[in-house]
Order: sequence, then C-alpha cells, then structure tokens
Amino acid sequence: MSDLFLGPLDALMADEEISDIVTIGLDKVYVEIKGKLRKTDVKFASREELDRVIDSIVKPLGKNVDYKTPLLDGRLPDGSRVNIAIEPVAIDGPLISIRKFSKKMFDMEDLISVGSLSRQMLEFIKLCVVSRQNIIISGGTGSGKTSLLNIASSFIPEMERIVTIEDAAELQLRQEHVARLESRPPDIKGQNAVPARRLVINALRMRPDRIIVGECRGGEALDMLQAMNTGHDGSLTTVHSNSPRDCLKRLDVMVLMAGLDLPMRAIREQVSSAINLIIQLSRFSDGSRKITDISQITGMEGDIITLSPIFEFKQTGIAQITGKVLGEFKATGTIPTFLEELKTKSINVDMRIFE
Repeated sequence: MSDLFLGPLDALMADEEISDIVTIGLDKVYVEIKGKLRKTDVKFASREELDRVIDSIVKPLGKNVDYKTPLLDGRLPDGSRVNIAIEPVAIDGPLISIRKFSKKMFDMEDLISVGSLSRQMLEFIKLCVVSRQNIIISGGTGSGKTSLLNIASSFIPEMERIVTIEDAAELQLRQEHVARLESRPPDIKGQNAVPARRLVINALRMRPDRIIVGECRGGEALDMLQAMNTGHDGSLTTVHSNSPRDCLKRLDVMVLMAGLDLPMRAIREQVSSAINLIIQLSRFSDGSRKITDISQITGMEGDIITLSPIFEFKQTGIAQITGKVLGEFKATGTIPTFLEELKTKSINVDMRIFE
C-alpha cells in the first residue's frame, strides 16, 4: 500500500476476508470476518513500532495526533477509513480502528445469495430508484448501509448527473457522470473546515439530477430534506438508526442541529413530504446482515409521521448447531400509494412482488 508502514497489520490489510481491524495497546488486535469479531495472535513488537505505524498513517493526512489533539479521523491511500485515539483519552494505550475499503463490487445478486433480501424486495427497490422515490437507508454500525447505497445507486439511469457528498469517500458508483464531493475537517489550526452541510448546499448549484449523501449526521439533514422537497427527486442517503421509527426521531434531532428554531411539527411535515421510503438494515447475532423492513411514509396523523410497512423479515429462530438466524422475508400485502403515479409515467409494475 504505497509507502504506508502498518507493521504487523499489513498481513491483515491484505486478507480480503477481513472487513475491520481494531487494536488496543500493543498486544490486542481484533478483526471482523463475516460480521464476527475475533481476537488474533498479532501483536506490536514494541511501543516504538506502534508509534511508527501511527506516524505513517498520520503524516500523509497532513494532521497531528498528540497530547493536545489525541483523536484523528482519516482515510488510508486505498480508501479505508481509519480512526486513532491516543493518551490521555485512550486509557490502555493507543487505539487504532480501520474499516477496510472493499475492493469487491457487490451487486444485488450477491445480497440475495447470502440471504440479505428477497428477489421481490430487490425488484421493489429497483422500481423505487428508477421511479425517483426519495429513499433513506437506515441501520446500525456495520449493518451494510454503504453497500446497499452503492447497489441501490446502480439502478440510477446512466444519462443522469449524480452528485455525491461524503465525509470519507466510500461510494463506488458505476455510472460515468458522477461528481464526487468530500467534506474536510479543520486543519491543525482549527480552520478551513468544509462541513457536509456546506457541500449539500453547494451541490444544489451543480445541476444535479440526483443527490446522494453518504450519511446524514447533523444539520445537513435539513438541507437534504429541502433538496428533496424542491425538485431533486430520487435522492438517497443513509442514517444511523435501529428502526424506521428511530430513523424519524434521528431526523428530528439532526434538523435541529442546523441551528434554526423550527417547530417540531414543521420539521415533521418536511420529513413527511420529502421522504418516500425507509429501508431498514440490521446485523444479527450470526453476523448476517438483512433488510428487516421496507416502509413507506404515508403522511401525518396529528404530529406523528405515519409509516406503512411493505416488506418485513420475520425471524423464526436460531439453528442450534450453526447458530444461523432463521426466518423469511414477507410482503405485508400493503400496496405503495405512489404506484398510481408510476402508471402515468408508463412505468410497468409487476404486482406479484407484493403477494
């Protein structure tokens, strides 16, 4: 990996089965394989070697990690995300966390084969992207939000102009016409930051057909909602939350982070009119990742946004020998309200996917 020195972590970075590497001090190195975290025999030979690894990561980023600035977020040359915490905030010695950048381009067939969704759900997601529904992909840490966003984005027609906004560039879109923007943290002097919110506002001036925000984490959620409400249909983003209802609560909080004194009902009306669909991902005890819920936002009752589940995953148990999660994907029987609109656009819908 160019001139990057990772010492004992080099072999782990080369192992394509490993998705995450996390370290604690000199002698605790863990990896995630197929959704399961396990301890390795890998150790740093000395504190000097560990410090050399940290310096090798930090220097190309033009940042410092020291007593005054003990936390660092960045990206390795291959696109992998890295976080470093050192003393005094790291009590048991330096902590390194690496989320490896996947070199394999997954597609929906891969997700079907590993049991992440059903073919009916695949067809429905494709239908929603092609018909320019605004979609939020919701899920917890490591649930596969970015992978699903990559795959859902692959259904965007080739002739459309896509503008992406990310904190760390991870999206791997296959279309040719993609304008990529990446936020920038403050420099050593605490200046010259370019936050995601500023990039979302700027994206509106770039003649986008679609806006894709890698993850909404703060006040940029308000600008994303306004974009969705002002003609930028078919936009996509992800939100860190554990259920569709939690996702709506997170949106409330993130919009408030924009610093505007908006009434809660006004925020929820924005959300209700902007977003068509929430796709919920979950990671299970066996390490598998599944779409557990696809719900349409159908409006408001009083101050509450109403959700209508269209597809669900129903867990029925756990296999005693393998520990594999058992269950099935089911259509709820609910027919999305926007199907009538699709008929006027001459988009054919196979109604059997809702059976």
